[in-house]
Amino acid sequence: MVDLNRAIRRNTLLLAATLAVNSVVVQLVAAVSALTFVLVTGERGLLGLGPAIFLVSSGVMGAFGGRALDRFGRRHVLAVGFLIGGVGAALTALATHADSTPLLLAGFVLVAASSAAALLVRAAAGDMYRPERRARGISYVLFGSVFGALLGPTVFSPLFAGKEVDADTLTLPWLAAAGISVISAGITMLVRPDTKEIAEQLQTHAGEPDERDAAPLREILVRPGVFPAMLAAFASFGVMVSVMNLTGYVVVEEHHHAQHNVFPIIGAHVLGMYALVLVVGAMIDRVGRTTALATGLLVMGASTISMSWFASVPATAVLLFGLGIGWNISYVAAAAELADLTRASERGRLFGFNDFAAAMFAASLALVGGLTLDKLGVVALAVGATILVVAPAPWILGRRRSEPTAAREPA
Repeated sequence: MVDLNRAIRRNTLLLAATLAVNSVVVQLVAAVSALTFVLVTGERGLLGLGPAIFLVSSGVMGAFGGRALDRFGRRHVLAVGFLIGGVGAALTALATHADSTPLLLAGFVLVAASSAAALLVRAAAGDMYRPERRARGISYVLFGSVFGALLGPTVFSPLFAGKEVDADTLTLPWLAAAGISVISAGITMLVRPDTKEIAEQLQTHAGEPDERDAAPLREILVRPGVFPAMLAAFASFGVMVSVMNLTGYVVVEEHHHAQHNVFPIIGAHVLGMYALVLVVGAMIDRVGRTTALATGLLVMGASTISMSWFASVPATAVLLFGLGIGWNISYVAAAAELADLTRASERGRLFGFNDFAAAMFAASLALVGGLTLDKLGVVALAVGATILVVAPAPWILGRRRSEPTAAREPA
């Protein structure tokens, strides 16, 4: 008989390790995806198109992946996502060497599978903890990305140091990303038993109906609390990802810093996203989901508006660190709320749909942000991002319901 508590601890560590390794790939995408697109295609005015392709693909794969999680379990679906991402990184490396736009587009589409899998890991994390400790449990898994924040600059900064950045310079980093994605897949396959099985055992004890009673997505979406959580997820993910993916171009082309300076900045951002996640998770379980959702958006707004005032590498790193902290608060709160409001057999499809919608929004922002940056500059980009991320906060607070939500289960 499986020792459930021991399995939960082991799986938590393995999923945290998966995110730690995959976080290195995330940093490369954030740092050079826009630059890679410009250098290979030569289209500076469409610098936001590269991240947009990546985000749209991630959203589509996340939607299908979410449904697959419910049907086939978590472990195999996540591992396949990381493997597909590794193939995409290898194609992107080939594209930078051959100056091939078709290969680049194909590579970006497939690399997005790693991002989709990494986002869906939180559904697996939510499986293993009861509602009153769910935000904390999700935070334990996300904490693994802190180590990825340290690994990213260590791996990639030496590959760019002292080099003039051209397409060929990017070949080796993208090849490294391919190998790292394969490692993520291997670690994921060590997760046993599948976290969906753990969720079914835990929720059976709580009297939850079995899988044949899973509600269709349209019914899940109208449950009280689902839409505010998803709105916060859209705003925080959309603004965070679009700003993060354009930062590498801003630092190198707009502020005229060396390419290797991008990785400490992105590393600071990833550190902000996850360094305080253990504190954030415990705080959310105490103060409630609604307060945390709005607080995270406001913290992000303070960081984005400040980008219009500071241009140095240290200042940009601090602001991206703050952006990461704000995202972390909203992200964990939204993930915990959505997990609270779904059964084990429904969770994957809701998370997948949420990731799909958020990615579409983020892709639109990346495109518009790239054009804004090209035509109007950094200040316009910062102001627009601030308005978008702060606007939902008053509405979410106005819909405050009885807290803590962790005590509620879907009917």
